[in-house]
Order: sequence, then structure tokens, then C-alpha cells
Amino acid sequence: MTSLSIFALGSSHSFGAAVAVQLGVGLAPHEDRAFEDGEYKLRPLASVRGRDVYIVFSLYAEPGASSADKLLKLLFFIGALRDSGAARVTVVTPYLAFARKDRRTKPRDPVTTRYVAQLFEAMRVDGVITVDVHNIAAFENAFRCETIPLDAHALFARHFAPVIGAEPVAVVSPDLGGEKRAELFRARLEKTLGRPVGKAFMDKTRSEGRVTGDIFAGDVAGRIAIILDDLIAGGGTIARTAAACRAQGAARIIAAATHGVFTAKTPRLLLDAPLDALTLTDSVPLAEAAAQALGGRLTILPLAPLVAQAIRRRHGNGSITELLANGP
Repeated sequence: MTSLSIFALGSSHSFGAAVAVQLGVGLAPHEDRAFEDGEYKLRPLASVRGRDVYIVFSLYAEPGASSADKLLKLLFFIGALRDSGAARVTVVTPYLAFARKDRRTKPRDPVTTRYVAQLFEAMRVDGVITVDVHNIAAFENAFRCETIPLDAHALFARHFAPVIGAEPVAVVSPDLGGEKRAELFRARLEKTLGRPVGKAFMDKTRSEGRVTGDIFAGDVAGRIAIILDDLIAGGGTIARTAAACRAQGAARIIAAATHGVFTAKTPRLLLDAPLDALTLTDSVPLAEAAAQALGGRLTILPLAPLVAQAIRRRHGNGSITELLANGP
């Protein structure tokens, strides 16, 4: 991998370092300088001419850096790499911000997924690797460069298999929009366990911040109910689905989501919900206070091995399809 360069920006440095370790390479150095007026500049501190470059930067908001701030930094750094002669530039963003608004649901709604894609296209990005993007079809249709939408299904299935053991289990989608995601995971879990896995879903309608809908379909009685979603923000969707599963007689209730983009109130809401366990990945670092509040209910699974395998296969012209089918 002599032509491979990996950069990790901002608070994604630790995640990027873990990816680099998996690949057996070091992170390439860069400068990230802030000016007194809030502007900044970023540049590579090692030659990238003719190299296959990957930028690891998860676009979650954090204190002192909004998702928009991070997106702008990323675009500036892509431009600097292009101006410095990089042969190929791939963005590795485990959490892709602004992906939830992928279609118009009201007159004059923005379609931010497409706008972000146009910004990447303007900076001549060659590929985007992300994990459990909100809507895969919208993601792939919006971006004109190569899109590599990874998922954490194999990771979750391997984690839950020994937890489930011989008990009956069902995968629950917290809304109709996530039903396809839940079904793909259900099939993966069924393959891992080697036996049937039930399914269920909850009705949800969101309008102007209000969530309504109380229809629940599927059989979770006496089963372990695994509520699967791509992300948890406020926690209300997971909490109401967990309550519905309990009312339907679920034996145990587990929530699983790839991205924990928590608000300050999310841990308390999840603690008050009838959840026996919560499993997230490290695509978004959880605040120490939130992790401590959730205590023994919380499990964090590392994504670095999956992301590293995707980079290795893209760099070496390997099969991403095979990676998604079998996991890292």
C-alpha cells in the first residue's frame, strides 16, 4: 500500500488512527490552523501527488463545531489535496450529516442530501464511504461519484447471537421508513442464528417536531425484541417503540443504532424507557456523562475494522459487495 495516504481530521483523529492501525499504515500529517476571527486553513504536511488519499471525518455536531463547520473544513481540505496533485480522493465519513432530509415532504422543502452531494462534486471527490446512511437509495442517486454505503448489520448480528442464544427473537422497525433496513438486518440475524427470526414495526408520523402514530404490527410476545434504527437523536422514537414492545409482551427489549447523535436529554429519556440494553457503534463518540448515565445498559461496538476493510478493498480493487455480504 505504498501509494495510500490516510488523513483524519478534527475529533475523528482517534477513529482514523484505529483505521490506520487495521491497515498497517500511519496517519498522514496535516495542519489545521484557526485564525483569530474564526476562519481556518487546512493543508497536508506530506506529499500527496499521485497518491490514493482517504480523509476520515465523521460529520456529527459537537461543542465548538457544528456539522456545517465540519463540512466546510472537509471541503477546504479536499480542495487542498486536489491542488496538491492527489490522484484520487475518497471521503470516509461514518456519520454523514444532512442526510435525513432526502426528499420534499412539504412545499419548498430543501433536499439537503442532494445539496451536500453537489458540494462534493464541485470539489471533485472520487468516492464517499459512509455507514448506515439514512436512505441508501437517496444517497446513491444524489452523488455522482462512487458511493460505498456500508452497514453495521454483520457487526450487530455477531454481537447479538450469543446474547440471544436459543431464545425466540424479533427485529422491530420503529417506523415504516426504516422497515427495509430492519428487514435486511433480520435476514442477516436469521442467517447468523440459523433459525427463523420474527419481525414487527411501529407506525410513526413526524410533523413540525411532533411524533404521532400508535399502530404496532407483528409478534414480539415472549421474544427478545431488537429495535433497530440508523440513529438515535432525541430518543423519543426508541422510547415509544420500546413501550409498545413491552405492552405487546416482549420478554426483553434491546435497542440498536449505528449513530448515537444524542442531545443532552437523550440519556434520561432512554433510562426511563423499558429498555434492557442499548447497543451503538463508535461512529459518533458518546459524551462521558451520557455513557456513565446509561451504565451497564450500554455497549459500544467499534467500526474501525469494517471501515478499514472497505478502504483496503477500494484501494486494491477488491469486492465491496463481498465485504457487505460477509462482514469484516
